[in-house]
Amino acid sequence: MKVSWIRCSSSLCTVLTNPFFSFHHFSFGKSLSVVSVENNMADLSGQSDGGSDGIVISDDWPGYSLDLFSYPAHYSGDLDCVIIPHGVIMDRTERLARNIMDDLGDHDIVVLCVLKGGYQFCADLVERIKALSRNSSRTIPMRVHFIRLKSYLNDQSTEDLHIVGAEDLSFLAGKNVLIVEAIVGTGKTMKTLLEHVEAFRPKLIKVAGLLVKRVPFNSACLPDYVGFEIPNRFVVGYALDYNEYFRDLNHICVISESAKVKYKV
Repeated sequence: MKVSWIRCSSSLCTVLTNPFFSFHHFSFGKSLSVVSVENNMADLSGQSDGGSDGIVISDDWPGYSLDLFSYPAHYSGDLDCVIIPHGVIMDRTERLARNIMDDLGDHDIVVLCVLKGGYQFCADLVERIKALSRNSSRTIPMRVHFIRLKSYLNDQSTEDLHIVGAEDLSFLAGKNVLIVEAIVGTGKTMKTLLEHVEAFRPKLIKVAGLLVKRVPFNSACLPDYVGFEIPNRFVVGYALDYNEYFRDLNHICVISESAKVKYKV
């Protein structure tokens, strides 16, 4: 995919390099600057609708070499590559916080954090919303509640979904609810959760998902705010686990096949 930006402004153009892109041409003029960009990793979708599309990482993206990053030595040999570095996650999370502020600013919300995988994304997202509230004329008063979903056995999603901490959500009645989830696959788990939450008659429900995985038979139950759309590969790190391992990784990585055997239960 190629994207071009045209700006009619001054003769000075500053280009910030980013590992997502390969800059192959740029020219400068007194009144016109043109920058052409070839996107080697992801297709950046427009965010004017609140960020629902997210950043699309293509199926053939090989990821970053592990040698470029620091990660716990006890996971040596357990990872194939870094698919999303921690710094990129932080930048994208900040943008999602801005989108949420634009949509929900000046409204009380209840943040429903989906554990365990969503705790890190939720903590960082809430922190950035708080920072925006401190430095803006708009603010979002927030309450945070935690629930736990479990539907995976090893690397396979099962039909047996357990919801812990959501037995009585009557306090959501008439409230604006923001569900924060780390990853959405087929959408079945999210659909079940939404139906459960809707039974308590909230005023509004929005969903923020850091990752949406391209999988067969996706139910189209997609988040309102999406960080990244990723290939159908099993990823770990940034609180995402494989049988409780890998939550201590900062980056989002692809787990190796040998590690699936090593940590299988």
